[in-house]
Amino acid sequence: MRKQPACAASRYESVPAPEGTGTADIIVHEKGRTFAMLGPGGARRELAAVETFLATAGAGTAERPGQALPVLLGAGLGHALRRLLDAWDGPVAVVDKERELEPLTGTLAGLPEAARARVFLVDSPDPASALRQLTRWQLEHGGAPLTPLPLAFYQRLDKGYYGTVRDSLNASARFDFWSRAVRPRFRDAKPRVLLLTSKYFLMGELEGACRNLGIEYRLVAVGNESVAQDAFVRQLLEAVLSFRPDCCITLNHMGVDVEGVLMDLLGRLQLPLASWFVDNPHLIIHLYARCVSPWTTLFTWDADNVASLEAAGFAHVRYLPLGTDPGRFTPTRQSVPESWKADVSFVGNSMLYKVGGRLKSGRFPRPLLLPFRKISRAFADSEFRGVADFLRQCFPEVHARYLQLPDNEARLAYETAITWQATRLYRNDCVRRLLPFRPLIVGDSGWKIEFRHEARQPRYLDALSYYSQLPAFYGHSAINFNSTSKQMKGAVNQRVFDVPAAGSFVLTDWRPQMEQLFTPDEMACYRDPEAIPDLVRHYLAHPGERNRLVTAARRRVLACHTWAHRLKALLDEMRAVYGTPASGAPARTDG
Repeated sequence: MRKQPACAASRYESVPAPEGTGTADIIVHEKGRTFAMLGPGGARRELAAVETFLATAGAGTAERPGQALPVLLGAGLGHALRRLLDAWDGPVAVVDKERELEPLTGTLAGLPEAARARVFLVDSPDPASALRQLTRWQLEHGGAPLTPLPLAFYQRLDKGYYGTVRDSLNASARFDFWSRAVRPRFRDAKPRVLLLTSKYFLMGELEGACRNLGIEYRLVAVGNESVAQDAFVRQLLEAVLSFRPDCCITLNHMGVDVEGVLMDLLGRLQLPLASWFVDNPHLIIHLYARCVSPWTTLFTWDADNVASLEAAGFAHVRYLPLGTDPGRFTPTRQSVPESWKADVSFVGNSMLYKVGGRLKSGRFPRPLLLPFRKISRAFADSEFRGVADFLRQCFPEVHARYLQLPDNEARLAYETAITWQATRLYRNDCVRRLLPFRPLIVGDSGWKIEFRHEARQPRYLDALSYYSQLPAFYGHSAINFNSTSKQMKGAVNQRVFDVPAAGSFVLTDWRPQMEQLFTPDEMACYRDPEAIPDLVRHYLAHPGERNRLVTAARRRVLACHTWAHRLKALLDEMRAVYGTPASGAPARTDG
């Protein structure tokens, strides 16, 4: 029968079936070779790849779909695929990068819709990428072993590609990963910790805390994206086997992908994750609605967030405030430039450019922009912790328009803009009251715009490095002034720990959660911005009183508020929740 070329540029030719009922075979012309997909063996040549599998996997038994995941290496003319789908109840993967063949064979297009829905097609030309896709598919189906079913034609067509996939899958099937990876956690006195590392500045502090506590740890790099990257997952799996960790720790959910792949993997491994939010969790957690898992415990720097995170479905949520590194923030006699020395200083962002950028990128409708300043001022002055509740109670018409924004991300962008503007207004008001003392302001150039019309100008200094410059800077101000962001109306920020640890004096705004952390004779606070000028004058005139407060605050910080204290509290809580061996569930499920 005459062969019909598919097209002039194609290396494939189809052999029509009798009476035009489809394609009987495919002939390949490549690099001086000519060979057939089926040849004299016909359909039996394809079917041989699946018959042995069906026999050994227990065709006809109800348990077989959970015992293996068949991976057909090549779609072929569909004889093997259709046989497999008919006799196999579970999902099936097909690895076939020969995209020119499907228009000739119609193998996948010709499947009934229900059967096609069970087929996971992998057509990446890179074998490593194909294997990564298969691994993700495997995790989605309970981690059952992947069983390769190679079609002889494809092994001959591209042995480098299909042979690599076949050999990798065979090796994986022989390696009983899950029985080695799943083990009881927190059996030893000191746990072993995987740190999911990113560029977030506090991860180095957690490393230092591990060393201080004698905790064995290993780093797994997250990368630059907030998705479960293939390299990250491979590192994680390798570390689980070789290091045998008791838990993972991440900051702000870094490494957790929105699709839930990592959470599914950790659940399968029965490996608990501690995610410590050191920024507003509600500006992050909305992305992870599919990532609620009993194998995750959330820690938040702001106790006000605990109830709302529990309401979002997270069973394990704990309060864990910030801390400091006393090895870095310690009294020092290091010489500094004269421009760093001041009676009163303030380190912080003006929020001017941040607010402008968020409003520009948000493209909010006019009904939300017109009352923006009024709403932000009212939110700054209110006791409300969340913007959405505040709008609903105090600005119902604006709240109705806010609910009409296209998605949750847009609504959270508007909440962020209001929070940042509230912080800007509050911080501006507080710092403005320092102007009679000619303060030194360390931060962005937005401050120069904010105070450009003031007769008494402050001194300005560009932002300083948190790690290499601020520890020495704090010691050269008689008063280090602090004004907390409005994203944390009840919590304290890091400066109330860092400055005393550095042996320096801080004047900060009072926050309700401060009473859990310091006694009144350990911290100088203002409860209203109007009190700032009198307090500044008082403490400038009474250095002895400043020194007594510094001594008491530093003693408290060193005794209770270092990163080592925080890590120990976190690990103790993880042990309480996950330490009892269980069959597929955490040990403690109470809130």
